[in-house]
Amino acid sequence: MGIFGAVMAFFSGVLMAVQGSMNAGLGKHVGVIRATLVVHLVGSLVALVLVFLPFLRTPMSRKWLEVSWVYYLGGILGVGIIYLVAVSIPKLGVAVATTLIIVGQVGTALIIDHLGLFGLLRVQFTWQKGIGVLLLAAGALLLLKK
Repeated sequence: MGIFGAVMAFFSGVLMAVQGSMNAGLGKHVGVIRATLVVHLVGSLVALVLVFLPFLRTPMSRKWLEVSWVYYLGGILGVGIIYLVAVSIPKLGVAVATTLIIVGQVGTALIIDHLGLFGLLRVQFTWQKGIGVLLLAAGALLLLKK
C-alpha cells in the first residue's frame, strides 16, 4: 500500500465526517431532500469549474456511449448517500453514524473485491478480513452503548 494512497484515503474519511455533519445541519434548516439537492448543485458547480482548469485537464474521451449504463447510476447512489447520512447523523451522532457507515462500506467493499465487480481487480476474501469486519461491527456496537 502506497503512503500517498493511504493519506488520501484518510483525508477522504475526514472530509466525509465533516461533510456528513454539515449536510445534517443544512437538512435541519431546509429539509433533508432540499439539502441533498443543494449539496449536489454546489458540488456540480465546483466539478464544472475544475473540469476547465488547465492543470487538471485530461484528454477528453469519446467513449461516453461505450460505457455500460450501470456506471452512470453513481449519481443516484450519491443522492441516497447524502440523504441517509444527513438523516442518520442527527439520530445517532457523528461518531456512531460514521462507524456504521464504515462497517457498511468495508463489508460491501469486501464483496466487490472478491467478485471483481465493476471491472475492478479481484482481491481474494480471507478469514482475517472477515474478522476485521466483525471487529469493526463490534466497535460500532460499543459506540451505540450509552
